[in-house]
Amino acid sequence: MSRSHISMRKIREILRLRYSCGCSYQEIAKSIGISASTAVEGVKRAKAVNLSWPVPDNLGDEELEIKLYPPAQKINKEQRGEIDCIYIHKELKCKHVTLQLLWSEYKEKYPQGISYSQFCDVYRGWRNSTLDVWMHQTHKAGERLFVDYAGQTMSVVTDTSTGEVGEAQIFVAALGASSFTYVEATWTQTLADWIKSHVNAFEYYGGCPEIVVPDNLKSGVHKAHLYEPDINPTYQDMASYYGVAIIPTRSRSPKDKAKVENAVQQVERQILAKLRNRTFFSLSELNQAIQPLLDVLNPRHSQKLPGTRLSHFQDLEKQALKSLPTTRYEYAEWKKVKAGFNYHIELDKHFYSVPYALAKESLYVRYGPTIVEIFCQNKCVATHVRSYGANGYTTNTLHMPKAHQAQVEWTPERIVSWAKKTGEATAKLIEVIMASRAHPQQGFRTCLGILRLGKSYGEDRLELACKRALEIGGHSYKNVESILKNKMDQQSLSSSSEVNSLSDSHEYIRGQKYFK
Repeated sequence: MSRSHISMRKIREILRLRYSCGCSYQEIAKSIGISASTAVEGVKRAKAVNLSWPVPDNLGDEELEIKLYPPAQKINKEQRGEIDCIYIHKELKCKHVTLQLLWSEYKEKYPQGISYSQFCDVYRGWRNSTLDVWMHQTHKAGERLFVDYAGQTMSVVTDTSTGEVGEAQIFVAALGASSFTYVEATWTQTLADWIKSHVNAFEYYGGCPEIVVPDNLKSGVHKAHLYEPDINPTYQDMASYYGVAIIPTRSRSPKDKAKVENAVQQVERQILAKLRNRTFFSLSELNQAIQPLLDVLNPRHSQKLPGTRLSHFQDLEKQALKSLPTTRYEYAEWKKVKAGFNYHIELDKHFYSVPYALAKESLYVRYGPTIVEIFCQNKCVATHVRSYGANGYTTNTLHMPKAHQAQVEWTPERIVSWAKKTGEATAKLIEVIMASRAHPQQGFRTCLGILRLGKSYGEDRLELACKRALEIGGHSYKNVESILKNKMDQQSLSSSSEVNSLSDSHEYIRGQKYFK
């Protein structure tokens, strides 16, 4: 099917942000990197087929795509008509004129023309490519949290014997309405420290905002893009856990995050500058020195507005924040993998099984310190306990084909337990056969062959045949089969001649006559 629409991953995110987070279409558009009309269309299509959030687990990406975007009939250029974007832009400046009204007039002229969402896309695409758009930011209580790293770092002695020094990064967060600030020192700006700092900030504030606005840091945004920034999957996973939306700023647009830019400046002047002459020997020591200075910064009076960051936070923003989950977010990373021919994926030199039907398929793995989860088309298809053994395998037998499952079930204890169902002599013979091999596995097929003779001759006769085989020392499949074929299990062992006749019947034993 031809795809000119957004991916199903983004459709799911639109529904989550709309129904779970209560975001506006403009906020959804900025978070996902699409136009607001596309977000409206996604929700409208979902409503048309009675879908909301959460999307049913049994609905994969392909089924969801067919459900929301059935093949459309093509219309020719004459039926579509000409869309004069210059005229539309001019008319929109008139009072009470909207895109909906202009589209209605267009549809009266061209009844088979494009839909309203396409009409809006055409105009906004022309406007964004032709005009410069400026945005005035207004911040509602509990709506936005701006996050960034300060440009300045702090030196920390990492080795007292050599005097080696490391540079600590300074994470800064500021709420939009109150500018209430959180500061934390970390060793790096990597994903693990980035996520941990967010979690610590949420706990410091005692709640979560509706939206987090980061810079285009690699830990948060895989690929910066004006219209479609690619959010890091782990960062998106953390946002989903806390019920917040991620809306990155435009690349090289500091005005989009003026709140945190100002907070960074205040942190550098009021905290880092005051610590410039101190020597720190650990990261925890640096954070302990930052905290009292932060407690001075937040109650500091503003020069332009009455009140302080702390008073604005306590009076306006604290009660507007969403409650924290009962448990802390457990850090986990995401990775794209491909299942091998042996239906296992590789993670840090260890192999984990997936259902055998997914062999050679591209999958996503979410892994933390203790758990490994494997996803296919947004569905969890396998879960394993994390293992750190190099070149080892963690396999769920339910992921195997039936033939492989049967082979895994072959163990000495299991085969002996099967034999005991026939009788004690059968179990004893099975034990003797496996004990006679260098490795018990070498006797598995012989033992299973003997047990299958019970289907042809009956378990009662098999038990007698195994008893006779033990008495004569015939510890092989062909001995037992010969006893049953010759009905010797129904005769008493009266003389050694019978033993010799049985032995002579074995194709690998020459017998007494050979040596005469």
